[in-house]
Amino acid sequence: MSYFTQLLEGGYEAVHLLSDSRTGLRAIVGMHNTRLGPGLGGTRALSTYTSEEEAVADALRLARGMTYKAALAGLPHGGGKAVIMLPRGNFDRAKLFESFGRAVESLGGRYITTEDSGTSTDDMEHVRKHTKNVVGLKERSGDPSPVTAYGVARAMEATAKHVFGSADLKGLRVTVLGVGHVGMYLVKELHERGAHIWVSDINAASVEHAVKQYGATAVDADTLHRMEADVYAPCALGGAINDTTLPMLKVKAVCGAANNQLLTMRHGEQLASRGILYVPDYAANAGGLINVAQEWAGYDREKAYARAANIFDTIDTVLRRAKESGLRPEQVADRMVEEKLQA
Repeated sequence: MSYFTQLLEGGYEAVHLLSDSRTGLRAIVGMHNTRLGPGLGGTRALSTYTSEEEAVADALRLARGMTYKAALAGLPHGGGKAVIMLPRGNFDRAKLFESFGRAVESLGGRYITTEDSGTSTDDMEHVRKHTKNVVGLKERSGDPSPVTAYGVARAMEATAKHVFGSADLKGLRVTVLGVGHVGMYLVKELHERGAHIWVSDINAASVEHAVKQYGATAVDADTLHRMEADVYAPCALGGAINDTTLPMLKVKAVCGAANNQLLTMRHGEQLASRGILYVPDYAANAGGLINVAQEWAGYDREKAYARAANIFDTIDTVLRRAKESGLRPEQVADRMVEEKLQA
């Protein structure tokens, strides 16, 4: 499929291919919809892309998710996302991200970047040397992971209200796949709310920390997917709900922090057919975006957390409308976003 076909069929505005031979920069910025404001979304930097086509597809898919996330959260921003294909072998990371900062600046403010998978606040400090269109900076809002996790916990409370009749998470059995930045903070939130937690991650040190610090139980990924539990929280990379994992699940609901948890839309249909409630990921994990959007407006930590707390109301509305209409929650959330964009 050609790039123009992808853009036209997906309703995208643009895809920017940005390079610098001096630093080895190969970056893609996908722009989905900026009717509500400039595109705001993180930069993912990975060395695992097997082709340019794969990297472009990832940037576009993620940019669309940011449009929906910002609109549903009521933010004055559109959907943009960047991916960097990291050079093989040795390279100067600081110079690479300075080069990326110049590339972001060349877009004239249509795209505002921040950290994401494979990038950090340190990387953003190098980006900011050449553009003002960057958030998630150390002396401002910093790492958005705690706010993301807080928002997911609020989403899980709304889920529990609809599935179990109470928003109280005490005693709830939650399985968490991925205890990186956001996943670990979510485990902390769940621990403070009295949930029983099982965790799995390829990073043994992270698992050990979750066990020692928050009383979680460590299991391998296969065991975690097969466990009889109340809520499954995917917090690693996308596609956690797929042909392999979905048949294993013995939970009442899926509510996590990962982006694009459904590998395909039919996996949402299959969850529903098995009586498993799926909470749209972009609705549940909007806390990080809310946090950096607040930084762009003028950072106030209390305001950021207050807006993230409203994720409870958003999920409550989505699940109520889904029950009333007979539609799946992800269909309802999409319609709510599309109504806002059309208006």
